[in-house]
Formats: sequence, C-alpha cells, structure tokens
Amino acid sequence: MQSKEVAKNKKAFFDYEILESLEAGISLLGSEVKAARANKVNLKDSFVRIIKAEAFLFNAHFSALEHTNLHFRPDQRRIRKLLLHKKQITKLLGSVSTQGLSIVPLSLYFNHKNKLKVQIALVRGKKLYDKRESLKKKQQLKDAQSAMKEALYK
Repeated sequence: MQSKEVAKNKKAFFDYEILESLEAGISLLGSEVKAARANKVNLKDSFVRIIKAEAFLFNAHFSALEHTNLHFRPDQRRIRKLLLHKKQITKLLGSVSTQGLSIVPLSLYFNHKNKLKVQIALVRGKKLYDKRESLKKKQQLKDAQSAMKEALYK
C-alpha cells in the first residue's frame, strides 16, 4: 500500500506509549487540503476529543498558503471533525473514560485513493524513566548502526 506522508507527530512517539492505532478520515476545507499537499501541516501538541459521540481534532495547525484569498482564509488551528464509525467512537470513549487514556494523532497522509487520512492512537503517558530508557535505546541503535557502517567501509 503506497501512501504519501504529510506530517508526523514525533513528540507523540516520545511522550506516549502507543496501545492501539486506527485510521480516520478528516473533514477539511479546500485551502486546508492544498496546504496539506504542500506539507504545511503541524501535528505537534494536537489531540483528539470525543464530544457528543463525535470525534474532533484540536490544535492541528494547517498553515495558510500565500495565494489563498484573504476573505476565505480559515482559522489555522480550528477544530476539525474526524470521520469514524460509531462503534470505533464508543470503543475509544470507553477506553478514555474508564482507563484514563488519551487519543493523539500520529500522522497525516494521503492514502492510495488520494484521500487525506489521519492515523490516531490510544495512548498512555510515559513516565520520566521510560523516556530516558527510550532515549538510551535510540542512542544504542544509532551507535550500532554507525559501527556496522564503519566496519563495512574498512
């Protein structure tokens, strides 16, 4: 399956332990889709809330393009509706309310049908020692790769 990634929430992978992820559609305006095609999207500090059995994406920043009409320019951080099935929403709502979990977007991409999708995940916050452990693992992996590359070119 071929897809073009537009934005990735790297901070979510560092701050949270990802339990379950799923794909959702997103309701956007035309200029926002054009901004996504130009990779002018930022998912840092964004999150998903379920309000009245509907999922909404908060704090996602879609930059306005220079050639967009000034009178029809939408708010860059407006609340955007996510398109999910009712069963998926109730499952997410149950997990969030009973287990104290959160829902965050991981990435924004165009799928093989050229539709903009957002990958959201059910997450649990990491403790400080977990973050240190993940940094340590990342550094060890980086050192091992550089050692292998160095041995290959000798």
